[in-house]
Amino acid sequence: MATTELLLKNVRVVRPDAPEGTEPVLADIAANDGSIVRVAPGLPDDDAATVIDGRGRLAFPGVVDAHQHWGIYNELATDTRTESRASAQGGVTTSLTYMRTGQYYLNKGGPYREFFPEVLSAAQGNAYIDYAFHLAPMMAQHIDEIPHLVEEHGVTSFKIFMFYGSHGLHGRSSSQSDFLMTPPEERYDVAHFEFVMRGIQKAREQLAEYAPHISLSLHCETAEIMTAYTKMVEQDGSLSGLRAYSASRPPHSEGLAVTIASYLAHETGLPNINLLHLSSEKALSAALTMAGAFPHIDFRREVTIGHLLADVDTAHGLGGKVNPPLRDRSDVEALWRHVLAGEVDWVVSDHACCRDEMKFGADRDDIFLAKSGFGGAEYLLPGLVGEGLKRGLPLQRVAQLTSWNPARRYGLLKKGAIAEGYDADIALVDPDVSWTVRAADSESTQEYTPFEGFAMTARVTDTFVRGNHVYKDGAIAGDPVGRYLRRGR
Repeated sequence: MATTELLLKNVRVVRPDAPEGTEPVLADIAANDGSIVRVAPGLPDDDAATVIDGRGRLAFPGVVDAHQHWGIYNELATDTRTESRASAQGGVTTSLTYMRTGQYYLNKGGPYREFFPEVLSAAQGNAYIDYAFHLAPMMAQHIDEIPHLVEEHGVTSFKIFMFYGSHGLHGRSSSQSDFLMTPPEERYDVAHFEFVMRGIQKAREQLAEYAPHISLSLHCETAEIMTAYTKMVEQDGSLSGLRAYSASRPPHSEGLAVTIASYLAHETGLPNINLLHLSSEKALSAALTMAGAFPHIDFRREVTIGHLLADVDTAHGLGGKVNPPLRDRSDVEALWRHVLAGEVDWVVSDHACCRDEMKFGADRDDIFLAKSGFGGAEYLLPGLVGEGLKRGLPLQRVAQLTSWNPARRYGLLKKGAIAEGYDADIALVDPDVSWTVRAADSESTQEYTPFEGFAMTARVTDTFVRGNHVYKDGAIAGDPVGRYLRRGR
């Protein structure tokens, strides 16, 4: 009987903890029962049940994509299956996906005690990768449920959508309570955001063993600024497409929201704050300023692969509509400067599959009628490796940005590294291949991509989830093996 279930030979292991500039080490990886048991060169293969030759490819820790949206536009069970397949194409082995009550997702309100078990049931058995959920407290009752969600379900991360104050998912919203399915006497506003922070901090104090991994993430845009600027852009009429949408949600809207969120964290004593998908120089500058102003707050700064690869001119069509918007090339370059300076903590996909029939309105040329969000997990690791190598981003830093850092922050204690005792989550990457992005090649049900026609110079060839070879030879393999991950202890 074989004593090693999987032996992956001849790979160049990328370690997030290696000294910067260190070349990846040629080694073999042995795994048993879903965990890595040894990493060393020249491991014997005579007692291995499965031996795979990695042919000198880079072995990255499986990507922990800390920002996805399964089930926002499609049925959750369907989205879990198809979008986890697309994720595996991009080397993603763990998805942290956002969920809330209200319109879209399950299209219902009510307490999370009733809502979240439905979410877990819909996802179960459908994922090709491991997964967990961030939850958004949309009303007062949800704040009271936070300790229950932590202890009962291992949910340790929560979210605020700051722009929902008077804006819907795609633009102006005339009825907030109808859109969010919250009690009519309650408001989803800055006061609610404060009370969410106080509720999370109270839970951290009550549940000390979970406290290091309990955090709050914020989508930082200012509803009032966006509403006013949307009206201005539409009345002016000189801008169209993605450039018009960026102008309608200007970068200073992000900077202002970051500042408000940061002061509220200071006021409420909540130390673990994640600033999501910062899309502009103004947003990142505000985030760094707030980190200096409140050094007792442990801020983490997130950027998406979409905002690093595409701009308002290069993205392929209105399918690039997303919140916050794609920006000018100057902002893309600014984001890269911050990444290279070590001022960004992780890179994500913000994957939100939106099929053609849902994405575009009656007038396919009207950006304000289009839905927000697009998929992109397929391009997360190859895009960051390829573009990063051109810009001098060390491979160790790529492993930190895509795996180690989000795993540590979000309480995924067995994820994030290729080392003994960690889950055998591995993505093999060929860094010397040229290919062109085509939506038709994706496992996602989304028929388009804003990256259509983009030239890539790195590619994921194989993906392993707890030792299961879920992506090989350019195709998904086997049945869904993904598990729901309880976090925090």
